[in-house]
Amino acid sequence: MGFERVVNLFPYVIAAHSNQPNDQDKAFRRWDNKTPYFIHPIWCAMTVLTEESLSKKQRINGAQAVLLHDILEDTELPLPSDASFEVVVLVQNMTFKSSEEEMEQIWNKGKFVQLLKLYDKVSNLLDSGWMSDEKRMRYCEYVKQLTQVVQKNFGNLNIISIAQGIVNKIYSEVGK
Repeated sequence: MGFERVVNLFPYVIAAHSNQPNDQDKAFRRWDNKTPYFIHPIWCAMTVLTEESLSKKQRINGAQAVLLHDILEDTELPLPSDASFEVVVLVQNMTFKSSEEEMEQIWNKGKFVQLLKLYDKVSNLLDSGWMSDEKRMRYCEYVKQLTQVVQKNFGNLNIISIAQGIVNKIYSEVGK
C-alpha cells in the first residue's frame, strides 16, 4: 500500500483522539485547550511525507507510525487491525510509560524510531508555551540531543532544520 494507506488512517486517528481519549483533557492540545489533539499526529505524518531524502517505504511506514503513535498512550482504542507488522512494531517502540522513561530509553531504540520520535518532540515544542520555563528547557535539551543523533544517522533532513530553529527560538525566549 502507498500514500492512500496514510490518508485512510485519518478518520481512525481523528475519531480515536476526539471520541475515545483515555482522559478528556487529552482530546485537545494543552496550549489553548481548543485545538483538537489529532492535529499533532497529522502534522507529524505530513512532515515525514515531505522528507525527500527518505525512501518511499520509510516515508509511508513512518507517516503511519507517527499518525498512530499516541493511540496506545492517549486513547482507549487499540491500533487498527489492518496496521502492518512493521508499523505496529514502530508504534510499540515509540510508546513509553512516561517522558522520563522515554528520555532514558530512546537511545536504545533503533535509528528509525529515534527519527520518528524527533517529529513527535518537535511538534510538541511548536506549541510548548504552556510548559514552565524549566520544563521547556529540559525538553529543548532532549530535542537537541535527539537532533544530533538523527542528523548523524540521516543527514540534513527538513526535521533537523525545524528542530534547530524551534530550539533556538525557545532558547532566546527563555533566556539561555
